[in-house]
Amino acid sequence: MQALNQSIAVGPMGFSIGQLLIILAFGVALLAGALIGRRHHTPTADTLFNLLLIALLGARLVFVARYWSSYDGILSLMDIRDGGFDPVGGLAAGLGYAAWRLWRSPRQRLPLGGALLAGLLAWGLTAGPLLLIEQQGRPLPDTPLTTLAGAPTDLPELAGRDGKPLVVNLWASWCPPCRREMPVFEQAQSRHGDITFAFVNQGENVSLVNRFLDEQSLQLDNVLLDAHTALGDVTGAMALPTTLFYDAEGQLVNTHFGELSQATLRQGLERLR
Repeated sequence: MQALNQSIAVGPMGFSIGQLLIILAFGVALLAGALIGRRHHTPTADTLFNLLLIALLGARLVFVARYWSSYDGILSLMDIRDGGFDPVGGLAAGLGYAAWRLWRSPRQRLPLGGALLAGLLAWGLTAGPLLLIEQQGRPLPDTPLTTLAGAPTDLPELAGRDGKPLVVNLWASWCPPCRREMPVFEQAQSRHGDITFAFVNQGENVSLVNRFLDEQSLQLDNVLLDAHTALGDVTGAMALPTTLFYDAEGQLVNTHFGELSQATLRQGLERLR
């Protein structure tokens, strides 16, 4: 579902397409529930908000259970900035709560059922075409890049040299979540010799990048420069950080928008093996 993880910048904030479509679908469900509920004198907004919260909680709990060993404390378990949610767990929790409400509240069955149907249709009609496009495959872009030494290169050259799956992180030194996730990547690069990591800086010059690496005491291989942020445009990464996961054949298999933790990076790497 990498098409839904492409990012969009809305003012100073960034969202994935999937997040925006969920917001859209929830808004449609609220509107449909309000219109149908008004005719039957039965509000549904509180139930829909509870359903959303329970679905998010279920998705988080299932993800944490799957990657428990990758978290190092209660605070990291609660830090949802890493985007660690299990869609199947969230869907199961949401449907379970909806079924319970429909069974316990006969008056809500029509307005709540209509709201859920409207929301599912809104999501399906918007997300469906993106998922169909995704089946066409997306190979490594040959966007011109440069090394810190000033040599020209590109991602196909890097992937062809190593012949391994490739993880591409788009970042900038001014981006707080980019800075927070760099130590996670540093550890992963030293641990996973069967995977190549590339760190493509977006729009900054070599002196600024080198100063950042020195100040943070980061030892990273394959730090590349994309002075005109062309790679972000080609891959649909309009906000940072974005991480792209390519298999050994150079096909995009996963995209993660936002900060990565050890758990969410581990999830991404599993799809490359």
